[in-house]
Amino acid sequence: MPQVALVEAMRAGDKAAFSLAVRRYTPAMVAAVRGLCDPSTAEDVIQESWLRVITAIDGFEGRSALKTWLCSIAVNEARQHLRRSRREIATDFSSGEASPLEDRFTADGDWRLPPAPWSDQTIEGLLERDSLQRCLDKHIAALSDDQRSVLALRDLQQIPVEEICNILQLSHSNFRVLLHRARHRVFAMIDHFMETGEC
Repeated sequence: MPQVALVEAMRAGDKAAFSLAVRRYTPAMVAAVRGLCDPSTAEDVIQESWLRVITAIDGFEGRSALKTWLCSIAVNEARQHLRRSRREIATDFSSGEASPLEDRFTADGDWRLPPAPWSDQTIEGLLERDSLQRCLDKHIAALSDDQRSVLALRDLQQIPVEEICNILQLSHSNFRVLLHRARHRVFAMIDHFMETGEC
């Protein structure tokens, strides 16, 4: 069902339309809040978000995609939950966080220590190894909330950059910094795993 028809059906209180929207958009909403709260809290946040959607759907103006609007509601709900829990979301873009690959380059940007060539195994084949999957989960969990959210929305959910910036209320430059840092950390972890077999 196209977005316009879906929104109109939701406004009319059509339960089937809401069920379709829940099935279609909940994965993106979960990805949007993944970096802001733990999985059990995320379930509560998503439920609260859908309750808010029921009362707010009449106010949806269509200036963004429905998915973007729903993800924004979920992120705002997660942030409110954190405020109620008296936790703060720390977003410090000015931090001098170095790239985990920084020592591999010369001042001119050439490789000082190039990555070891990977075997002909594919990443999919590597991920079948439980030890790599556990290591990847551990390192992604250690990313900052914003890095984890950006990585999940862009690389896992394939949401366009403009939508992610709207959902997370980030500038394009902050988005690029967060994604770059997250990807570098994941790459460095996989490279280390390939070289040593250790997390």
